[in-house]
Amino acid sequence: MLTTRRYLGNAKYQHGSLASAAVLLVNLGTPQAPTPGAVRRYLAEFLADPRVIELPRWLWRLILHGVILRFRPRRSAHAYAKIWTAEGSPLLLNSQALADALDARLKTLRSGPIQVRLAMRYGQPAVADVLIELMRANVRRVLILPLYPQYSATSTGSVIDAVAATLTDLRWPPEIRFINQYFDEPAHIEALAKSIEAYWHEHGRGERLLMSFHGIPERYLRAGDPYFCQCQATAQALAARLQLDRSQYLVSFQSRVGRERWLHPYTDVVLKDLAGQGVRHLQVVCPGFAVDCLETLEEIAMQDRELFLGAGGERYDYIPALNATAPHIDAMAELVLRHTQGWPEFDVDWSAQDDAKKRAQAAARFHDVEKSA
Repeated sequence: MLTTRRYLGNAKYQHGSLASAAVLLVNLGTPQAPTPGAVRRYLAEFLADPRVIELPRWLWRLILHGVILRFRPRRSAHAYAKIWTAEGSPLLLNSQALADALDARLKTLRSGPIQVRLAMRYGQPAVADVLIELMRANVRRVLILPLYPQYSATSTGSVIDAVAATLTDLRWPPEIRFINQYFDEPAHIEALAKSIEAYWHEHGRGERLLMSFHGIPERYLRAGDPYFCQCQATAQALAARLQLDRSQYLVSFQSRVGRERWLHPYTDVVLKDLAGQGVRHLQVVCPGFAVDCLETLEEIAMQDRELFLGAGGERYDYIPALNATAPHIDAMAELVLRHTQGWPEFDVDWSAQDDAKKRAQAAARFHDVEKSA
């Protein structure tokens, strides 16, 4: 039976009304609470994404629902509980703080009708919900900025999927631009370097600096995913800015699961090796994370600290993610302004008076058409 497809529109749209633009920051997502039930719902959405796990769907469904979702939610909920705050999820709080700070910074640089919003690829606030809200608020241009400096099909690629799927449901989709990656942006590298230097100034400098990135299966690299190469490029640029030679820093990959070979060297193996080699003071930074989250706060800052100290190390420091620090905001604002060139809302010469005149002319033309109809 054939049915007529219904598209979401803006029934309250007024011809000649003020159109605006938005920057949509998108992060991975978080459960709504540190409980097995909430974590199970979150993991079911996250791990069902074919971008994340590239296996035959029938096989992966058996593994996901038959094994993973039976046991992993309770373990993950315990990990979330260790970092959860009175205000909620650190990833959500840090991401919202970043969005708010970027919104305030852009408003000091441009006077046009622009706003910064936050969405999560999995969980809430959902990408689709936020895009629909923006459409109904007459936002006609949206810059999508996934909070992943290095591109991977498993992360940024999935955000593109979510945005594209939403646009097919809209009667009047907004103009969209994507920022695919910013792994080697000079301002971003400078923000990372300033963060590390500030930490060194306050806490002292370790014997080695370990740059640990999130891992993905190695076969994704062989299939053409640029993530590994972009991680290496970030590390090399950051090391050069900090004037580190190859004996002073290392690159590794964390958070592997299952028996498949992932990007290596593995962070946990490197930690044991360094302790065994006599390194006593190690510092770790995660340049692939815009804000701190479960993976940095619990796995890197807690689990890996115990691992290194248990293997013979004496001091282990985790250097926090950039979060909503001023250098990070400046870097993101520079990135946004470059990618929104040509959009009138981001024009340095935008005028409220000129815009009002244009809207009045548009409304008059609409009413003239109505009269002649």
